[in-house]
Amino acid sequence: MDLFEYQARDMFEAHGVPVLAGAVADTVDEVRAAAESIGPRSGGVVVVKAQVKTGGRGKAGGVKVAKSVDEAAAAGEAILGMDIKGHTVHRVMIAQGASIDEEYYFSVLLDRANRTYLAMCSKEGGVEIEQLAVERPDALARIPVDPNVGIDEAKAREIVDAAGFDDADKDAIVPVLQRLWDVYREEDATLVEVNPLVRTTDGAIIALDGKVTLDENAGFRHPDHAALEDARSADPLEAAAKEKHLNYVKLDGNVGVIGNGAGLVMSTLDVVAYAGEQVAADRGLDTAPKPANFLDIGGGASAEVMADGLHIILGDAQVVSVFVNVFGGITSCDAVANGIVGALDKLGDDATKPLVVRLDGNNVEEGRRILAARAHPLVSIEETMDGAARKAAELAATT
Repeated sequence: MDLFEYQARDMFEAHGVPVLAGAVADTVDEVRAAAESIGPRSGGVVVVKAQVKTGGRGKAGGVKVAKSVDEAAAAGEAILGMDIKGHTVHRVMIAQGASIDEEYYFSVLLDRANRTYLAMCSKEGGVEIEQLAVERPDALARIPVDPNVGIDEAKAREIVDAAGFDDADKDAIVPVLQRLWDVYREEDATLVEVNPLVRTTDGAIIALDGKVTLDENAGFRHPDHAALEDARSADPLEAAAKEKHLNYVKLDGNVGVIGNGAGLVMSTLDVVAYAGEQVAADRGLDTAPKPANFLDIGGGASAEVMADGLHIILGDAQVVSVFVNVFGGITSCDAVANGIVGALDKLGDDATKPLVVRLDGNNVEEGRRILAARAHPLVSIEETMDGAARKAAELAATT
């Protein structure tokens, strides 16, 4: 779960990371009130920032410096309701102004490839860090972090040394990095990023802008994290899937995908994409059929879970055809078949999209027999994964 900037700021403050004063507002009147309260701390200067989970806010006009309450209110009026890369701004943060001397970058994240954590730090913050990493990789220090040790004082000094900070700044930056590690560890985050981490003209080190991603798998340890979810901006299909405890991610294609097991589903996405490209080439189509979603019903999914998954996918207006790819292990193929039949019967006339089903493994013959006996006009049975993917892509390419 990605946090809004204001949520990251509040989390930083709770763990002792130095931040500036900030408040959130949903209306222009609230912007005015926040500017009146915060502005005097920085000579009347505040920054009004759009709260959306995407980059490029400043370039889109979603970040404005205001030198008076009236300017802040005008900025709030301009930003609220703005569309930034498809994200509508419903809320802004009013932040205390800062007199910045230098801008730095720091992050700690999960390094999946090396099965550890990674700290990254640079003396050049406030820029597109991805561009810096490509164009001037030597300007970005990358330091592995042992999960059993974390960022203690010794590791923090290793990081600032590698980043090339002046000796005069190191003593001030080291404890801030340690507190940012506290956020990462204690909140079960997969990313904590500060860009920029600034030194003000009076020598203070401040986390001026923060980004935090929390591991939802650790949510049982953090009941308070539920309040951080952005229900207003959530995709309705993803929200519905989450209520059913389904592993679902919406994509931009038109072939719905259901499988049992994350590895099988990932393979299915690749096979569908490849089949779609072949169909597009054969038919001279400008746009190839592609996967519309990732949906893993799990290794031990019941017929009810299968039905829940179909309800989600068939409710997606973007979906033209559905590929159900199941290898029976813990989940027997007859249970999957019963789930498909039950879901279609429950949907009745609302079920209008063709399903291509490939079953294999545990009790496969009985599963295929159940589907054949039902003989639903929307259901096609294919014996191979490649054949089923091709059939689903062909059906998606007919409209």
